Amino acid sequence: MSSRRNFLLQTSLGLAATSLSPLLSAAARPAGPQQTKDRLAVGVAGYTFYKFKVDQAIAMMQRANIHYISLKDVHLPLQSSPEQIAAVLAQFRDAGINVYAVGVIYMKTKQSVDEAFAYAKKAGVPMIVGVPTPDLLDYTEQQVKQYNIRLAIHNHGPEDALYPGPRNAWEHIKNRDARIGLCIDIGHATRAGEDPAKAVLAYKDRVFDLHLKDVTAASKDGKPTEIGRGVINFSSFVSALDKIRYKGICSIEYEKEMNDPLPGIAESAGYFKGVVNTVKS
Repeated sequence: MSSRRNFLLQTSLGLAATSLSPLLSAAARPAGPQQTKDRLAVGVAGYTFYKFKVDQAIAMMQRANIHYISLKDVHLPLQSSPEQIAAVLAQFRDAGINVYAVGVIYMKTKQSVDEAFAYAKKAGVPMIVGVPTPDLLDYTEQQVKQYNIRLAIHNHGPEDALYPGPRNAWEHIKNRDARIGLCIDIGHATRAGEDPAKAVLAYKDRVFDLHLKDVTAASKDGKPTEIGRGVINFSSFVSALDKIRYKGICSIEYEKEMNDPLPGIAESAGYFKGVVNTVKS
């Protein structure tokens, strides 16, 4: 490792250790969603907690000092009643966590598009992270206009026949309503042959959301790993985000060890924050 990477790794571990300390008592925690003044706000993609219940996910987020989540339907099913939605959202709100989006939601029929937008409206969120099939984009665009809810299309790497990288999604949406954009999964983008920094600059007006992870190789065989341990150049990525004045959330999607994600989340958040603090805006 270079001395620069060693420095950043040391920074990340220091931040991670701080994040893991139970510094806040229940009484001292904020009563509502916390608003960060960080240049690039860190969140979590809800799929990270696929194997955990809501209260367990909240506890891990509090220990890692992360206050934003894109909520996955495993924690709030699409068919939830208004009472169920209110109860789950209250859990996050009372813990000082902002549910800023829902998804990833897959949309293969008009009915599934309708369900996704009705669900987002009931949840009161301004954005869906979703994967509508290309043949449904005309209909999906109608729903975006009707509900005034943004849609961020997620790319899923070389295995994905629809949107392997952000470029594939962008080609479908570049001439559509400005409320249709991208959730760039930078790990899958790298595996699909796209440099995340270059993608951010190329599609800047349509970058609505980010799923952060690192990967062991820039190929189909690349595996997810903690941020800073793989091949992605996070310094250039952060510089690109600064250049486009990105105002969205940078959500960690940790998939390396889903039975015990907290150490990886903390290390990844610490490393990313260390890079942000090192790269001049």
